[in-house]
Amino acid sequence: MAGPKPQLERAAVLREAIERHNRLYYGEDQPEISDAEFDRLFQELQALEARHPELATADSPTQRVGGAPLKELKPVRHALPMLSIRTETDTGEAGALNFDARVRRELRLEPAAPPVEYAAELKFDGLAINLRYERGLLTQAATRGDGSVGEDVTRNVRTIRDIPLRLRGQAPPVIEVRGEIFMTRKDFERMNERQRKLGEKAFVNPRNAAAGSVRQLDPAVTAKRPLSFFAYGVGFVQGWKLPASHKEVLDALHAMGVPVDAHRVVSPGTGGLVEFHARMGRERERLPFGIDGVVYKANSLQLQEQLGFVAREPRWAVAHKYPAEEQTAEVLGIDVQVGRTGALTPVARLKPVFVGGVTVTNVTLHNEDELRRKDVRVGDTVVIRRAGDVIPEVVSVRQDLRLPGAAEFRMPERCPECDAPVVRVPGEAATRCTGGLYCRAQRIQALLHFKGRRAMDIEGLGDKLAEQLVEMGLVKSPADLYALELAQLAALERMGEKSAGNVIASIEASRDATLPRFVFALGIPGVGEEVAKVLARLFGSLDAFLGARWEQIAGEKETIRKENVKRKRRGEAPVPVPLEGVGPEIMESVRQFLLEPHNRTVILRLSDPKNGVRVRTESPPVPAGEAKTFVLTGTLAGMTREEAKSLIESRGHKVAGSVSRSTDFVVAGAEAGSKLERAQELGVQVLDEAGLRNLLGKP
Repeated sequence: MAGPKPQLERAAVLREAIERHNRLYYGEDQPEISDAEFDRLFQELQALEARHPELATADSPTQRVGGAPLKELKPVRHALPMLSIRTETDTGEAGALNFDARVRRELRLEPAAPPVEYAAELKFDGLAINLRYERGLLTQAATRGDGSVGEDVTRNVRTIRDIPLRLRGQAPPVIEVRGEIFMTRKDFERMNERQRKLGEKAFVNPRNAAAGSVRQLDPAVTAKRPLSFFAYGVGFVQGWKLPASHKEVLDALHAMGVPVDAHRVVSPGTGGLVEFHARMGRERERLPFGIDGVVYKANSLQLQEQLGFVAREPRWAVAHKYPAEEQTAEVLGIDVQVGRTGALTPVARLKPVFVGGVTVTNVTLHNEDELRRKDVRVGDTVVIRRAGDVIPEVVSVRQDLRLPGAAEFRMPERCPECDAPVVRVPGEAATRCTGGLYCRAQRIQALLHFKGRRAMDIEGLGDKLAEQLVEMGLVKSPADLYALELAQLAALERMGEKSAGNVIASIEASRDATLPRFVFALGIPGVGEEVAKVLARLFGSLDAFLGARWEQIAGEKETIRKENVKRKRRGEAPVPVPLEGVGPEIMESVRQFLLEPHNRTVILRLSDPKNGVRVRTESPPVPAGEAKTFVLTGTLAGMTREEAKSLIESRGHKVAGSVSRSTDFVVAGAEAGSKLERAQELGVQVLDEAGLRNLLGKP
């Protein structure tokens, strides 16, 4: 049997060969052997380490395959903060000139002084990372986080073949390498193609895919993702005399086996910076990876130290970004999506186009007004911009390429999700579905609105619980809330019997409701709190509201308005206008909402006194000329301030925020403050809670 020395030597040879071929393949794109030959070397090393575990080392290529999933990513405090750098807002050549002017001003250089030497490099679109090497061995990898504290992603980063597990040559005792983990365009497209074949969700863009891959809790998942790395500097260093310039730092890292991008220059003054920014802008689309700009740095480390920092940004560096990228694309169709709030959004389906670092297949047209303004039609060729390198948008239509007979797109008159009528609400650009009480797309939002504090005030019914109730089919409309049982809620995730009991109790408490709250809770497009109060004051009861003849009301309003014009000319007092402040568009929205059979079914279920909500009948409001002004102060024992305000307004009176000579009553509760003192100074009548109830006829 062979002794341990030959096996040790063979393992060392294999490790060195595998790392070399990794570097040639991933870092320099110059492979020397086939994939099959590489696999043979890797499998030989795996087998050797399996037979002799004592030969396995922390820097062995076999350690890149991942390991057991982590419970969480632990925090890491950076030895030196990972600061962000300032972004130059001018995307033209003035960006470089502005940076140089600031540097020279900070250094107090005279106009005739020699130019400052700068280093320029690419700004990669990925995830910033800090790699800590001790005695040449990778011991820790951490994300940027908030700049001071990041997350420990060491086991994930070990799977990235671009990143050396051991530095070459005479490595410093401690050196932190800083750079960017990213995904090349080719690798991103291959990965998404694999995702689609497996029937899994495709990734949005290379940057998100890279960031998500690094922050996986399971290193084995990261190991399957095609990630790359480039260094752009160093952090904490111990036992190593730094070179004199930033360029020399990157050259030294490259000599240690750390990948450093070759697209970088050193320029005395701004001429080279302007040229580099322009050249890389032209070559941007042809680069194998995404960039969103270039970075300029004072090349001298001594000058960097002299310039220092402002807030959390170095004065000696700046990011000079590019304008948003644009491409043309063919519009294959225009779909309409219904959002959680009932807004109908037109979305253009495009022939796939790569712009701003991602493949774009859909782009929002926002609303009907925007669609009309840009006049987008099916079959058009449109200019697509990825604004801010984040959200794709249609910039314009190539009218010269429009096909003959291309029809103007019209928004549907009925909701594509539930077939309810749609309306335009004044003051909004959105077209909205009126089937809010039962529309599939709006169920969660309708539930959250219905339970709101100013609506039915159901405590404990938060976003997560609402989502669970809808997703599990327990609630299809707000009426289903009043049929929920304790056992159903207690069985839900993160609930338990106590929490479920609190929610049930809150639902029970909401069964007694005022008409304004109930009308507001229905979520009628355009009907906010104030409009709900106006409607409640006019109709007084839910039955009257549901039976309203809206065409007749609209006609009466118009007649009274015309009469008031004549009265004004004669110097006579105007006649009160019913539903003053509620325009014809909102009235039409209410009419459409109440005419919809499904909505009426839900409302009737909700207002069933035995199984739903007992909606109080409102007392007839006082005539407009007899309305009084109230001010509330302090804490009332039997009602909240909101309930008191609602009660006062339901009688046709007003509630003001401050006491003045025009105030009729101040309602004072416990711990009343300066408003009570002001009322006493002015001689304004002060009521307690009992006095308020007696005045308004409220038991």
